[in-house]
Amino acid sequence: MTKSLRQRRAFKLFSHVCRMTLGAVFIFSGFVKSVDPWGTALKVNEYLSIYGLECLLPASMVFSIWLCGAELMMGLMLTFKVRIRLISIFAVVSMIFFTLLTFLSATWLPVEDCGCFGDALKLSPWATFFKNLALLPLSVVIWWRYRPDRIFAFSKLEIFLTCLFFSVGMGVGTYCYLHLPLIDFLPYRIGVNIHNEIERSAREKNVEEVVVVCRNRRSGRIKEFDLKDREWQNTKKWEWMDTKIATEDETDAVVVRPMISEFSLRDVEGDATQLVTSMKGRVYMLCVTNFSAIGERCERRMRGIVERAEREGAAVVCLTPEFLPEVTWRSFDGSAAVRCYNIDATVLKTMLRASNGMIVLDDGTIVAKSNCRDIPLNN
Repeated sequence: MTKSLRQRRAFKLFSHVCRMTLGAVFIFSGFVKSVDPWGTALKVNEYLSIYGLECLLPASMVFSIWLCGAELMMGLMLTFKVRIRLISIFAVVSMIFFTLLTFLSATWLPVEDCGCFGDALKLSPWATFFKNLALLPLSVVIWWRYRPDRIFAFSKLEIFLTCLFFSVGMGVGTYCYLHLPLIDFLPYRIGVNIHNEIERSAREKNVEEVVVVCRNRRSGRIKEFDLKDREWQNTKKWEWMDTKIATEDETDAVVVRPMISEFSLRDVEGDATQLVTSMKGRVYMLCVTNFSAIGERCERRMRGIVERAEREGAAVVCLTPEFLPEVTWRSFDGSAAVRCYNIDATVLKTMLRASNGMIVLDDGTIVAKSNCRDIPLNN
């Protein structure tokens, strides 16, 4: 075997490893974002705001589903070697674009988290940049390996697989938008006891500080403030993004984790968090983002929940980010009146990836979640 032949075989093997590696990363990244299109849309909104493209905000959900689906589709096509020449070009272009974008995110227009792996895996801006910097050469190797292939020569099998992968990519995101995420990576997932988590956070002995994460409305710069700092309360200059707790482990390294203790229910009579989360038995929490846009079918479904709670002897409350100027009771399509409490809009969206829906607690533990369209009409 000649030296040149050995080199060609070694390069083919190396390109095969590159293709499988890049395909696996694209599949994982596309899937974990596709199962939570609401979260990806929120990250898209953040980028659009930073770059002064607020006019595109109404299309963020469509772009979220398309972007995540395209990434998942690209990973599947790379893995199964479908139209590899054409896909390798898209892979190189996308890796160049996102490498430049993450470099900007780590330097001039910083963001706290790139969102490249959704809520499944959090990476800092610099870690994301170096990850893309490592993957970029892999895409170039794949393109170089398959550059002699014809770009627009489709076999019947490739056409079928392309349509199949497109349907999978776009279908996962669309399904999770219409219903709920297939996999919940967020703090308020099924099995979490909200009451116990709030108490545990309050008892935490190694708390270093409470950190408020805000974005400068003009420059897009992300900054962390101490809770006692009054500057972040200037809403004309700073936009609230997140609240976190910084703790110190045994190695004195600072660990920042999301606070489930930011869950808070209030009305004009005061804080009702303890009252609701410590209730014994079942509690149905009806979540409504906007009362005027709830829709007749959703009203009827929520009426069924209220009637079901009456039969079971369970409690039912309504959570909404809408302003409640007084003690508010809300009837759903003629149901018995339900007490309404205010909840932060971001917390509500973290708890339930839907505009309207239901969360069920049993002794403070989340046991079920439903998009309003998935609540049975007859309960």
